[in-house]
Amino acid sequence: MPETMRAIRLTGPVDIDGLIVSDVPIPEVRPGWVRIHVMAFGVNESEVTSRKGESGPDFSLPRILGIEAVGVVDAVGDGVHLAPGQKVATLMGGLGRTIDGSYAEYTVVDAANVIPFKTDLGWDVVGALPEMLQTAHGAIATGLRLTAGQRILIHGGTSTVGLTAIAIAHQLGATVIATTRAPASIDLLKGVGADYALIDDEGLSETVAEIAPTGVDGVLEFVSARSLPAMLTLIRTGGTVCFVGSLADEWTIAQFSPFEIPNGVHLTSYAGRASDLPADALARYLATIEAGTLKIVIAGVYSGLDEVATAHRAFEGERRPGKNVVVLAAT
Repeated sequence: MPETMRAIRLTGPVDIDGLIVSDVPIPEVRPGWVRIHVMAFGVNESEVTSRKGESGPDFSLPRILGIEAVGVVDAVGDGVHLAPGQKVATLMGGLGRTIDGSYAEYTVVDAANVIPFKTDLGWDVVGALPEMLQTAHGAIATGLRLTAGQRILIHGGTSTVGLTAIAIAHQLGATVIATTRAPASIDLLKGVGADYALIDDEGLSETVAEIAPTGVDGVLEFVSARSLPAMLTLIRTGGTVCFVGSLADEWTIAQFSPFEIPNGVHLTSYAGRASDLPADALARYLATIEAGTLKIVIAGVYSGLDEVATAHRAFEGERRPGKNVVVLAAT
């Protein structure tokens, strides 16, 4: 085993060209933790924010970025029941924020945040999944408790998690209404499973009411906290609005009164944890992706740590729908 590995380790805020690969010590495994040989990872908004020095107090420097990874178990600490060579995914638990992350050949994580899996899918596909699949699954299963036959509105459908949520809700057997502000994205929304793809404009509420006169069963809100009052008016009695994220970077509502929540309508949020995506759920999703019945959108695939800067540039500049993935191993 060599003593060093290649990684992107930041000591302070940098621009994209500052995402430079260097040699750093390979991290030691400790009791209850797992060392993963990283094979692929997705690029996320959180990492861009951290790179720019705009993260909250839970982020510290120096730091290897990367809040998710897929790879194989390289070594385990005492008390961990995983075998070397096992394919695994990891996310959450401070990865890339309070502990060193996945922009590296190896990362060491708490075994509680490791999900084992088996699949013949390439690392380019699997690398896109952990964060967006966990968030979409958790928001639907835990946030909304959506069931077959119900109607769901996904407000902000062209986000990476929004697209994944559309696919999951469609597979579940729900009627899916999804929104976009770009007419060119209508076919994309329908292609991943939306029964209705709507333009998010001033007439949205009226159009949704025509589709679901008694109200939808659930809303996943990805656009803005400021949109929540309008979304609450579209829910049937007993239904739920779940706030998951804010594409507009508006996380609070000024002078919001709880009495704006209609009688009998539920308002919740979903932030997520790795355990919300158990291994059996991940296995089901992987099987459906392999079968072609669950559509995952990948914006671009980049080869090696030296291409991380290019992936960040595409993420910030092109904003193509889907996930940008960096692969460190042959697919």
